Amino acid sequence: MAGFDLFKLSFLLNLLSSSNLSLWPENKAGPVGVFPPTCNRIECPSYDVIHTGNGFEIRRYNSSMWMSTHPIDDVSLVAATRTGFLQLFDYIQGKNDNQQKIEMTGPVITEVKPSDGPFCASSFVVSFYVPKENQKNPPSAKGLHLQKWGLTYVAVRQFGGFVADEEVGEEAAALYASVAGTVWSDAIDRSHLGDGATDYIVAQYNSPFEFRNRVNEIWLTFDMDFAI
Repeated sequence: MAGFDLFKLSFLLNLLSSSNLSLWPENKAGPVGVFPPTCNRIECPSYDVIHTGNGFEIRRYNSSMWMSTHPIDDVSLVAATRTGFLQLFDYIQGKNDNQQKIEMTGPVITEVKPSDGPFCASSFVVSFYVPKENQKNPPSAKGLHLQKWGLTYVAVRQFGGFVADEEVGEEAAALYASVAGTVWSDAIDRSHLGDGATDYIVAQYNSPFEFRNRVNEIWLTFDMDFAI
């Protein structure tokens, strides 16, 4: 069992590493509305698509729970996500207050609060979706905290390849540009005001051995009340 867990950890960490980027094609913006194939194999949060636009879609996520790290300061999203995922992997392998193992889910998401300068550390929070069977009483763990999302609206842009630091900001900017001038733009802008607001979220679904039809996403969560 220990050998299996070590292999599984190595497998999953490669998902969050940029060391093999040169082996695969560069990131490409993908078509909107591709259902992540990973979610046919492991549990993912459920959602409904309520609008499809030019290069983006609007989703309504049902209430969900996420086990999250404390903010991680780093100049690299890839490195911060790797650091956070190590904590979350320990959590699902039983290093929690209940010593309970939990099934892997998708996606792994990273909330991004960029720094003011090119060489300053940004703040990242990495989260694991808590399976439905554990949401009634999810075990706690040192260094992690539970986020409870109510009904959540999200603007989504999809792109392929492996997530890379030098490209993820461009994908986020492209999503902001796609929604600009739409009925959703004011709600999105108003939902991201304030010093403590997350700028965007990066969602990663695939294993490192899936080099075709990869699906990654940029999320902009927003309050639908601002759209009224």
